[in-house]
Amino acid sequence: MLEQKFIRQQPEKVREGLLKRSGTSVSLLDDFLSLDENWRRLIAQSDELKKERNEASDQIGKLKKSGENTNEKQEEVKKINLKIKEIENELKENENKLNHLLFYFPNLPHETVPFGKDASENQVIRTWGEKRKFLFPVKPHWEIGESLGIIDQKRASKLSGSLFSLYVGAGAKLQRALIQFMLDFHVDKHGYREIYPPYLVKRETMIGTGQLPKFEEDMYCCEKDDLFLIPTAEVPVTNLHRDEILNFDELPKYYASYTACFRREAGAAGVETRGLKRLHQFDKVELVKLTTPETSYQEHEKLLHDAEEILQVLQIPYRVILLCAGDMGFSAAKCYDLEAWSPSEEKWLEVSSVSNFEAFQARRANIRFRRGPQEKPEFVHTLNGSGLALPRVVIAILENYQEKDGTIVIPEVLRSYMGGITKI
Repeated sequence: MLEQKFIRQQPEKVREGLLKRSGTSVSLLDDFLSLDENWRRLIAQSDELKKERNEASDQIGKLKKSGENTNEKQEEVKKINLKIKEIENELKENENKLNHLLFYFPNLPHETVPFGKDASENQVIRTWGEKRKFLFPVKPHWEIGESLGIIDQKRASKLSGSLFSLYVGAGAKLQRALIQFMLDFHVDKHGYREIYPPYLVKRETMIGTGQLPKFEEDMYCCEKDDLFLIPTAEVPVTNLHRDEILNFDELPKYYASYTACFRREAGAAGVETRGLKRLHQFDKVELVKLTTPETSYQEHEKLLHDAEEILQVLQIPYRVILLCAGDMGFSAAKCYDLEAWSPSEEKWLEVSSVSNFEAFQARRANIRFRRGPQEKPEFVHTLNGSGLALPRVVIAILENYQEKDGTIVIPEVLRSYMGGITKI
């Protein structure tokens, strides 16, 4: 979240940032500034009344020493105490409203983020790889999966309803191979530390990374226990150090984590949902970094490179997109998307978002570091990126590696994870 003092001292900078973001009303800022002004007025009133009470108490002491009647002054102190109590109750209510509003402020876009209202104004940074030229009709992934018997959407629907997937035989093995390969690659080559976290987390954990309170309706909640199914491993992994103060020499921290992800909003009205493109449950390998403020944007570029390398070794054409302010997620200050090529649709499909949140999440989760024994704690910067999200990587493999006879060639780097088979 944004700092209360920062909003108060630089309201025009905040207003400018909110105007760049799509769907965020500046009335949020106006409401906050009004409450903040009232909060400061109440504090001033409380301080003044406490000063009057202290003066009256001193006078009572003097009157007692001189043997004079103190009833009038004592009654005055009682009235002052009642006023102070009223103001403190009002102050507490005001503070609660301020804290509530703080959770609804999105992060402000970094200065390098382009202005734009939606995805149509995102910028293509670069592309990689050659699109394959097919000499036969290209099939979509759902037809390939069904004909090979490796994806069974009908039985998935029978078990759980729409927007769920069921991998069978070699399809399940391909899924498992991709997860293991990506974890090994990031741990062994890029130096990430593997984490396998719980899939159910507490409310404060979801608040820490920005999913709550604003997006509670999009989350799966186990109401009896007030626990939430994670929408991404970012949530538990970022919160590993919630309410902790790290040492300077511990940073940066690199974490890699495989989890299932659960999202109620998948397949929103008007969005094409056939096949594996949008699911309520899907697998993902997530990369999370905790850094110092001065190194976070350098680490952001390295994180992007780490995610790109997965697509490069899989030999899947992709492009890198810099998101405009109007298309960025709530918590991000800057975000790149990686999009893999789908031959059947002749479209690019997002397989990763690589974001720098600066201190936005760290302030919510109270994750700090200290540069030295006597130094004041500072908030870390948090970053994350998919490395990668499985469903659309599976789509890219099935479609880019399909053969005329209906088989799928296994990418070379996955063959050792697939028991040595070269085709499905």
